[in-house]
Amino acid sequence: MQLYLWRMKRQLLLIFLIVSSLHGVMAQVLTREDSLSAGLIRSNNTTVLSGYGQIKAEYDFRLKTATANLTRNVLFVGHKFSNRIYFFSELELENAKVVGGQPSGEISMEQLFLKFSVNRDMYIQAGLFIPRIGITNENHLPTTFNGNDRPFVETFIIPATWREIGVGLYGRVRSISGFNYSVAIMNGLSSKSFVNGSGIREGRQEGSNATAANLAVTASALYYVKSWRLQMSGYYGGSAGLTPRVADSLQLQSGVFGTPVALGEVDAQYHKNGMAFKALATAVGIPDAYEINRAFANNTPSMMVGYYAELGYNFYQLINPEVHKNLTVFVRQEFMDLNYRVPSNGIKNGINHKNYTVMGLTYQPVNGVIIKMDYVLRKTQPRNEDLIVTPFPQQLPYYTSNGFFNIGLGYSF
Repeated sequence: MQLYLWRMKRQLLLIFLIVSSLHGVMAQVLTREDSLSAGLIRSNNTTVLSGYGQIKAEYDFRLKTATANLTRNVLFVGHKFSNRIYFFSELELENAKVVGGQPSGEISMEQLFLKFSVNRDMYIQAGLFIPRIGITNENHLPTTFNGNDRPFVETFIIPATWREIGVGLYGRVRSISGFNYSVAIMNGLSSKSFVNGSGIREGRQEGSNATAANLAVTASALYYVKSWRLQMSGYYGGSAGLTPRVADSLQLQSGVFGTPVALGEVDAQYHKNGMAFKALATAVGIPDAYEINRAFANNTPSMMVGYYAELGYNFYQLINPEVHKNLTVFVRQEFMDLNYRVPSNGIKNGINHKNYTVMGLTYQPVNGVIIKMDYVLRKTQPRNEDLIVTPFPQQLPYYTSNGFFNIGLGYSF
């Protein structure tokens, strides 16, 4: 009996140490994947299933049209080989199906990596993984953010979910309570694939025959203090991905960090007594945008900027603070300029200067299920008509001010 009690105490102490090392509400265990990541799966050679998904219906007030879409469905399969080695994978289906000639749907690996625990304070992961950049990139489950759409700044400027092949070191500094860090090296972007109006998003290689002639480094510093989560992170990497001879013929820089892209961001989150606040600011610099445009004619900007701030309150805290449910009213304000600076061979387009006001309601009846309603007001500057190849009526009219009503469901387990 004493031996049994001693083992129980040891297991409870281990669980307490692991959970306390997560430092705060934003790292709470939400899914079976989180349990595997936190080391809460007891037995070796154990396989874990998890997943998440989202459905959304949207009404466009200007065009008076509506769409309904299964935005994504993700299946997670993980495995614990030993107390030090774990496997993580996520297979994602976007937009319900993939049909030949229909580019809207996509099946892709969102993550696939091995995690090696060095000690209680440090681990290494290697494979296709999501670096720690911004708020939403790592924490992108629909049950972790308000609104049916992920923040637009973290879609067009920080292209969540951003994953590449590489190796990363993650850890915490025990002498500084609440301080965490990460540093990783991975393949770079492909500047040939940059598309005006979507930032560097289309330049992600996502583990699909990725060109590794250029590399990138990313790092983050994360600090939990009381009810705050504070972070700064950065990225610097090459984007040519070409042999020296081909790069020279296009007058692009080759080498490990040739034709560089730099991204930096700072963010803050606060949670206490039902009140939730988050804010993020970011900028992307592409110093060789002129050379990229000369080589690929894709109207790449030399600098992009964006920020957002969100405030919400969970009214269940007024009803019963002990009930783990969510009834949050929120408002979020976003701004971005995807052509903040353009080289002399670039062309500005007013629709890349965007303001979003998002307000809505998030209801979570139980952990893992979310119901969302929101209204999005989008305002931009007038579009550059010189960039329109197929005018109206082939192309729908564009409005500098437009509203969208969204309702959706989300889940994670």
